[in-house]
Amino acid sequence: MVANPKQQRIDPSKTAAAARQQPKGGKSGRPGAVVPPRAKVRKATIADWVEGARVRTLPLAIAPVALGTAVAYFYEAQWHWVRALLCLAVAVLLQIAVNYANDYSDGIRGTDKYRVGPSRLTGSGAAKPRTVLIVALVFFGFAALAGLALVALTGYWWLLAVGAAAIVAGWFYTGGKRPYGYYGLGEVFVFVFFGLVATAGTMYVQVGAVTLEAWLAAVAAGLLACAVLMVNNIRDAETDKLAKKRTLAVLLGDMPSRIAFAVLLLVPFAILYFYTLIFDKAFYVYFVLLAAIPAVIITLTGKVASEFVIALRLASVTALLFGLGLAAAIVF
Repeated sequence: MVANPKQQRIDPSKTAAAARQQPKGGKSGRPGAVVPPRAKVRKATIADWVEGARVRTLPLAIAPVALGTAVAYFYEAQWHWVRALLCLAVAVLLQIAVNYANDYSDGIRGTDKYRVGPSRLTGSGAAKPRTVLIVALVFFGFAALAGLALVALTGYWWLLAVGAAAIVAGWFYTGGKRPYGYYGLGEVFVFVFFGLVATAGTMYVQVGAVTLEAWLAAVAAGLLACAVLMVNNIRDAETDKLAKKRTLAVLLGDMPSRIAFAVLLLVPFAILYFYTLIFDKAFYVYFVLLAAIPAVIITLTGKVASEFVIALRLASVTALLFGLGLAAAIVF
């Protein structure tokens, strides 16, 4: 069949436009192959930065300060509000700084590329690594300033060394060439700084002493903080193995780490018995088991990541309510 003149006419401008739209070649070796455009990465929003601060972990900073302040009040029968608020500022700001530092370090190390949970700022590409690093350092700086104000107010200058150690430990949790969080020592950092130091330190800067009540409360707060970290790492155990991140959950194995979580979350309620012998209302704190026991059951039987997320939230609620509840029982 012969084409008529209309069918044979070609528009040169359309031909040129088509040539510009199609590359001359590609990896496939086919001339004119169309290369698909790269998927655009969504830029981080304010909500993403709030998520990056990991607000669910903040109860781990609030509870020990509440406990330390309550025991201090019990012994002096007066409030040291400025010192207590500065302690709270140090704890919360340090927690946020560590969370952003963790986001940055895991992101540039490539650990987060295996994640199946909530995306991270650095790992997802939503924020530039340098920006996340700067934000982390800013919060470390704010925590340091609050700590410096507290030391200047109390005159306990040797506490500067404790604060410096907390900042260094917070950074090297996942930062540096050999982050200790990759060798099963994350729980040690959490227990020491968000348990012992936060609780006992809060009492010390207010009354100049640390009593048995404060030390036991510090141990309870530290164990609860470790439980939150443990269930978080149980959720991420499989992807952490791929990333060669040897958390305690990875080192212990599946079921032993689940049992360890149950022990960490429930032992504080055994410690609570000591307080029921001294404070009448401390018994009511056992109602927090309504959050703790479901967290244990879910963790022991859970199979998918979403179940461990629920357990994580319940564990955080347990830590907060235990700390605030026992603090109220001591004061009132």
